[in-house]
Amino acid sequence: MASGRGGVLELAVLGSLHETPLHGYELRKRLNALLGMFRAFSYGSLYPCLRQLLTDGLIVEDSASDTASAPAESPITLTGRRSKIVYKLTAEGKERLQELLTQAGPSAWEDESFGVHFAFFRHTEAEVRLRILEGRRSRLEERLDGVRTALARTRERLDSYTLELQRHGLESVEREVRWLNELIATERRSSSADEERQSTQEGTSRAPAPGADNTGRHAVPEDK
Repeated sequence: MASGRGGVLELAVLGSLHETPLHGYELRKRLNALLGMFRAFSYGSLYPCLRQLLTDGLIVEDSASDTASAPAESPITLTGRRSKIVYKLTAEGKERLQELLTQAGPSAWEDESFGVHFAFFRHTEAEVRLRILEGRRSRLEERLDGVRTALARTRERLDSYTLELQRHGLESVEREVRWLNELIATERRSSSADEERQSTQEGTSRAPAPGADNTGRHAVPEDK
């Protein structure tokens, strides 16, 4: 599927279906809760996305006979039928989701995609999580430098309301940078603790058992 907005929606759909199979109406509500926090979500883009995922074999439809819980006016299927169709992730869909969750490049740092990646961090490797957080922080620090430079250059020509609006935007970015600093520190502490536990376990497994010689073999008492 195409990158950019389509890629963000693909990740959101596959990640949601990884949690549990959903019918269209439930999926719409879940995506609205997920994507609505970070950007405007267009329902008109959901069903073309589902069609493409079906065509690619990443999800399958499972028809159900119970339709009582679905609103009569709700377009809960790709074809407009009122039968309840549940969407499920296939094995290929799970592989594709894991592929998307390993992407830690600049596209994962942007305003439109960072929140969706963050929402599925519990399924993401620690190293990838850290790279995304550090990349997002770097991107925001670049934005801060630009906003501060522009504000210093135009402060004298701005009216009080525009100046307050720019200050509000600046403070919002600064808050997110502080939040990212805390998350990055937590990830690093967790990673260090995991490495220390692994090192301790390896050391314990290599230690000779009581009564054993340096080769790990138990010593045989000599006959007197």
